Amino acid sequence: MKTIVFTGGGSAGHVTPNLALMNKLRQLGWEVRYIGSATGIEKDIIEREGVPYYPISSGKLRRYFDLQNFKDPFRVIKGVYESYRLLRRLKPAIVFSKGGFVSVPVVLGSRMNKIPVIIHESDMTPGLANKISIPFATKVCVTFPESMQHVQNQKAILTGLPIREGILNGKASKGYHLCDFHSQKPVILIMGGSLGSQVINQAVRDNLDRLLAQFQIVHICGNGNVSQDLSGKRGYKQFEYISDELPDVMAMSDLVISRAGATSIYEFLLLEKPMLLIPLSLQASRGDQILNAKSFQKAGYADVLPEEELTSESLAERVETLYVNCEAYKKAMSSRFETNAVETIVKLIEMYS
Repeated sequence: MKTIVFTGGGSAGHVTPNLALMNKLRQLGWEVRYIGSATGIEKDIIEREGVPYYPISSGKLRRYFDLQNFKDPFRVIKGVYESYRLLRRLKPAIVFSKGGFVSVPVVLGSRMNKIPVIIHESDMTPGLANKISIPFATKVCVTFPESMQHVQNQKAILTGLPIREGILNGKASKGYHLCDFHSQKPVILIMGGSLGSQVINQAVRDNLDRLLAQFQIVHICGNGNVSQDLSGKRGYKQFEYISDELPDVMAMSDLVISRAGATSIYEFLLLEKPMLLIPLSLQASRGDQILNAKSFQKAGYADVLPEEELTSESLAERVETLYVNCEAYKKAMSSRFETNAVETIVKLIEMYS
């Protein structure tokens, strides 16, 4: 029986694609293990799946000045040593990395143990962690066709993004029941990323009555961001976070307002949900979400509202226009060419292990 070690963390987008692959590999008889950080979001997600989890020391790869930048290289070195020893003990046939700062020590530890590594990059251009790791990888799976030019040609493989099967199995009726909604009025799903988005939350609430005149709204607003003043308002349901019920909420929704993280927007694409994307600005990110959003806009899957142009008025206008044109967006999404990313990546794992 072969063993595979997964790594990746820092955000839910670095973890959830791993879940789709882990489930498939376990069905095929693989032993699955996970190496992540001691305090990252990945720890809780993976432990809920019943997968053995091994924490290591890791430093954040910052692009800005911070006193922690002087300490973190030592944490990374410690993490490499810990990964090296862990991998010698676990003896995996292969390591699969989804990126994020915790993955760098694991990839380096794999190289020192001569264990093959497959990396997956969700965004259009590789993040800093994957840029460091790519030279040590056997193959690099990418999500967007445009990404091929950013990775060494002999390593890059266009696979798409692994999506959890459960996302496709949502029941709209359960979503209506959860939110106390009905099916006679369209539903907007609003998501601001793992931690929520204050600017999106505020823009929605500042024009809520106008939006509720035409739509019902389920708002995943992030930890601590539920407005008590709006609690119980008819047609408006707030959640800090949704996990198990998310497929049902997605199935119920007619439109989506979202950030442009690759994992989320590919799930919406698979479900053929017209999107209004509000990517993180360059002030708050390296610009990967802006590129993701532009790619989806070019393909006809989404409209894009830059954060710099976001107001309560512009949000309401763009949502109304999106709804008027939703059939055109659905047609573009239904006619896309899409590979089965899980099957493609599992074949690569079996080939190189």
